[in-house]
Amino acid sequence: MGQKKDLTGSEKSKIVRYLAEACSSLKIAKLLKRDHRTIKRFIQNSQQGRKKRVDKPRRKITAHELRKVKRAAAKMPLATSLAIFQSCNITGVPKSTRCAILRDMAKVRKAERRPPLNKTHKLKRQDWAKKYLKTDFSKVLWTDEMRVSLDGPDGWARGWIGKGQRAPVRLRCQQGGGGVLVWAGIIKDELVGPFRVEDGVELNSQSYCQFLEDTFFKQWYRKKSASFKKNMIFMQDNAPSHASKYSTAWLARKGIKEEKLMTWPPCSPDLNPIENLWSIIKCEIYKEGKQYTSLNRVWEAVVAAARNVDGEQIKTLTGSMDGRLLSVLAKKGGYIGR
Repeated sequence: MGQKKDLTGSEKSKIVRYLAEACSSLKIAKLLKRDHRTIKRFIQNSQQGRKKRVDKPRRKITAHELRKVKRAAAKMPLATSLAIFQSCNITGVPKSTRCAILRDMAKVRKAERRPPLNKTHKLKRQDWAKKYLKTDFSKVLWTDEMRVSLDGPDGWARGWIGKGQRAPVRLRCQQGGGGVLVWAGIIKDELVGPFRVEDGVELNSQSYCQFLEDTFFKQWYRKKSASFKKNMIFMQDNAPSHASKYSTAWLARKGIKEEKLMTWPPCSPDLNPIENLWSIIKCEIYKEGKQYTSLNRVWEAVVAAARNVDGEQIKTLTGSMDGRLLSVLAKKGGYIGR
């Protein structure tokens, strides 16, 4: 709240007149529609107006201290301003000054969600791109799992609120409310699934293979023609339940082996187009800060959102693979934008 205006000359004259008429300070405040405390202060000292706030000069730090702060900020990513200054043994600096100093040399950032790529990772990503550069990606089935919670990816939402309106109440679920694990695949312009992993089931090699048997193979793959099965390439990431010897042998018995099972480079979610599908679905089910009260409700929302994803959107995602491979090679194995 900003400062109120000082009493005007006219108001001061009225106060003097009302006092001469034996009016109390409270009655004068009501007549002038001013704060009672303001009237009392004027009466106590009629020559003194409202005091202006004087900002105290900021504590200055030396060039030597500034260099120490800069080194500490580089060594302590995501640390608070207080922690950085304390590590430099610089005390007595208010928060506003600390932040003003740090603003010239740093930015407030969130932690990176992507793991850092080392030299081996980058080389494997480049080798993968070279290997599949001439692949017909319309024959690749891209698969992945996604977990959805009741409150959304980060449990909170923000947005514009009209003047005079109150922000809606955000419910908080005990222990986070759990979540639903969803598996799906995309190939050319077709969405496979989504299929829900049974609540409470931890996906190890055995349960993952059983899940694929009950959903993907029985409900979709078995309906395809022999020529389709012969040409299809199955993609999955390197999660332990996917890349284990048990799962690899089990898929081989299903006919998905050797060149029909795509090798996948480490730390490469940016290369899987189904990650973009998950983003589309999450934006839809959590739009306008929507929350859910049960796992069944959020699963129904996932199914409805997936149903609204048309073939052209999926074709755009699967058709982006040639460009992704070229980007990986151009960036020498580095991350690409999704």
